[in-house]
Amino acid sequence: MAGLPATGGCQCGAVRYRIDAVIADSPHICHCRMCQRAVGGPFAALFAAPDDAIEWTRGEPASWRSSSEATRGFCAECGTPLYYLGNGSGRINVTIASLDNPEAFAPQTQVGVEGRLDWFEALPALPSRGETGRDNADWADRIAASNRQYDPSSPRRSA
Repeated sequence: MAGLPATGGCQCGAVRYRIDAVIADSPHICHCRMCQRAVGGPFAALFAAPDDAIEWTRGEPASWRSSSEATRGFCAECGTPLYYLGNGSGRINVTIASLDNPEAFAPQTQVGVEGRLDWFEALPALPSRGETGRDNADWADRIAASNRQYDPSSPRRSA
């Protein structure tokens, strides 16, 4: 699959990973209410890898049992959601947006559609308000100057 090996991690850089294999046709979005709450958004965008295909290259994610059947992984420092792990599934579902190159793993299916928000289908028709800071360049400059998000292309910044 194109995009392998894939690397990613959390916002602050405390947790980083590398994935060497992906389960074919696995990139998907899940609309279930549990995934919505886990990622704080209208859906979770995930892709699956065999359990043994992920290596934690910096730090270890914290985890929380979201049900008797699943565990959710996240960064204990910044809170970034990183994965969903079903009991005994043999696969780890990693959040697409935590990848350094999320464009390489476009969702191919939707699941959990019973939780899909009514306004989901209207999203592509929403008017665009442009790039971040378009209406307030000073604000955007202050954010850029104080940004503590991890940048994998440069040395790690301290938070």
